[in-house]
Amino acid sequence: MTPKRLVSEQTILEAAKRGDEAVTIGSDSIVTDAAKDRAKQLGVRLVSKKKDEPVVPSSSLPLSPKPASAEIVAIGSDHGGFALKNDLKSFVEGLGYRVVDVGTYTDKACDYPDFAYGVARMVSLGEASKGIMIDAVGIASAIAANKVHGVRAACCPDEFSARSSREHNNANVLTLGGRILGLELAKSIVKVWLETSFGGGRHQKRLDKITDIENRSAGGAASSS
Repeated sequence: MTPKRLVSEQTILEAAKRGDEAVTIGSDSIVTDAAKDRAKQLGVRLVSKKKDEPVVPSSSLPLSPKPASAEIVAIGSDHGGFALKNDLKSFVEGLGYRVVDVGTYTDKACDYPDFAYGVARMVSLGEASKGIMIDAVGIASAIAANKVHGVRAACCPDEFSARSSREHNNANVLTLGGRILGLELAKSIVKVWLETSFGGGRHQKRLDKITDIENRSAGGAASSS
């Protein structure tokens, strides 16, 4: 009996280090979940080989765009948003974005400010262009995220508010309620929010005033400390 070939996370890491665009797998391959996740993250394609078909060198395979060049979206949740976060990650990736999950990684009770800060900090530092944070209702995480300089977090329970938050306010963090939104509505909100551009124009003048308030408040806090 022919032994099965294990395609592990390490296999993917080694392929990426060599510059391979793809790893060929056949009917005799066992691909771990960690390998699939790492391949998606690094832009290494898993290419199925039919039985008795010769292995095609990865260098001769047609290339697809690497996720490394895609826009990065940071996503996080507390225990109240954990289930919805897991469902939304693959959806956001399917829209063409790279997703970075900052936690939580279980449904064990935890504190939402820790993860809201993680998402907001990535956006503030420019490590992600946008962020999505999910707790039970969405309001608490918006409050926490908005304490981070440069972050404009909006809690959006519907498509209209999602579109407005982007077009009028150039929101860069979306917060959602994992216990008040169904999956399909959440997907619709996320899609609208990610795909709506800032309108500029009269909205830019108002946004500049918000930034001025933020900067003055930050200066006052520093002088009083």
